[in-house]
Amino acid sequence: MSWPRPRLVVSACFLGAFRYDGGRVREPVLEALRPHVDLIPVCPEVGVGLGVPRPTVRLVRRGEGVALVQPETGEDLTGRMEAFSERFLEALPEVDGFLLKNRSPSCALKDAKVYAHPTGGGTVARGPGLFARKVLEAFPFFPVEEEGRLRDPAILASFLTRLFALARLRETASLGELMAFHARYKLLLLAYDPQAARDLGRLLARSASFLEAKRAYREGFLRATAKLPRPGRMADALLHAFGYLDGLSREEKAYFLERLRDFREGRLSLEALLTLLRAWALRFRAPYLEAQALLEPFPPALKGVA
Repeated sequence: MSWPRPRLVVSACFLGAFRYDGGRVREPVLEALRPHVDLIPVCPEVGVGLGVPRPTVRLVRRGEGVALVQPETGEDLTGRMEAFSERFLEALPEVDGFLLKNRSPSCALKDAKVYAHPTGGGTVARGPGLFARKVLEAFPFFPVEEEGRLRDPAILASFLTRLFALARLRETASLGELMAFHARYKLLLLAYDPQAARDLGRLLARSASFLEAKRAYREGFLRATAKLPRPGRMADALLHAFGYLDGLSREEKAYFLERLRDFREGRLSLEALLTLLRAWALRFRAPYLEAQALLEPFPPALKGVA
């Protein structure tokens, strides 16, 4: 199977010496991803004119809002950071996801410290950095993660799944290709949101304009896959996939249903069942099942990472 190359915006400190102290952050997930994606690096703090190394910046509570301040100089960088963020995001090509640095006052998604005062005082809250806030506003429901959350195998698997799905969707160039994409991702969509899977199918069935259909489909796909699939829904999708297999013995069918129950009850990994279904799809020559993204949602080389 050929794989598309996702366009991934990443914090530049994962790739080189861009941290405030001149250091680099080595991220194993990104190192594994690099051969499979096209990276678009960004360091918002360098983007607003700060050097490397540089005095630290921090988020400070200002009334109902938050300001970005450099304690050493007292300079308020809020306006510059917001302007840079908007310019950068508007100039991007069509991208498929973001991987940002946690705890950063510019890039953190949830855990940047917000202080009471520019030079002292304790932490009064945690929240998104200023650049990350603009990303979340401009790219709702997108695969946007920080490296700390990718330590969770379920979050990482969903991030990779969505990243490669959006890249494949981006490459569709006709209504026929869009319909083929939906056919490939039908079982996966059932695992995330069965109603959305049906709605997206109906959307394509009544569409005449490719560009309008692609825009609406992409928005619906993003919404449908924004939350992790529930184990029960995933089990139902696996059972649906199982129904496409002809030729299994009675014992093999019973074995699968027992393992599916183990998965529902948290005693068996998803990958164990997917491996079994992939093997049977090959053995019984089930091309529809072999082509399903549910069975192989991202390149096999990344399975060890996820």
